[in-house]
Amino acid sequence: MAEAAEFILGEYRRTVDDRFRLSIPSELADPLTVEGTDCILAKERSGSLSLWNAARWQNRLDSGVQLVQAKIRSGRLSGQIEDVQLLGRLLSTRHREVQLAGRSRLVIPEGFREFLGVEPGGEVMLVGAAVCVEIWHPHRWLEYLQARMPEFGKLLDGLAG
Repeated sequence: MAEAAEFILGEYRRTVDDRFRLSIPSELADPLTVEGTDCILAKERSGSLSLWNAARWQNRLDSGVQLVQAKIRSGRLSGQIEDVQLLGRLLSTRHREVQLAGRSRLVIPEGFREFLGVEPGGEVMLVGAAVCVEIWHPHRWLEYLQARMPEFGKLLDGLAG
C-alpha cells in the first residue's frame, strides 16, 4: 500500500497524437518510473486505463494469481471452472507492459485504444489515483466524477478515521 507521501495526485487534459502517443506530466510519471521506464497499462472500466509501476503491479498480480492457483491445486475451485476460465480470459487481455519514452511519452497499444475509446487528435484526462495514473475518456471521467464526488467526505473520513 502506498504511503501518503507517495500518493500520485493531479488532473490533466491531454491530446493523443496521430500515432496514439500521449505525454504524461512529470508529476504523474515520476513516481511510476523511480526504478526505470517499465510500466504496466491495464484495462480498468470501459473508457478508462490505468498505468502502474511495473514492480508494484506484478507483486499485486502475482500474489492474487498464486492464491487462485493454490486453490485450484487443492480442489477448492473445482465447481467454479467457468469463473477460473473467465479470470484466465481477462488476465490474457487485461494488461500489457509498456515503457515511457523520452519526455514521459506513452504509446497507447492497439486493443487498449478501442477500450479507452480514443481517436488520434482526441483528448483524454490523466488522473492521479494515489497508487497509479488513470487515463480516461473525458465523457466517462465526467460521469464517474459526478457520481462519486458526493461520496468524498464520507470516503476520506472512513479511510482516515
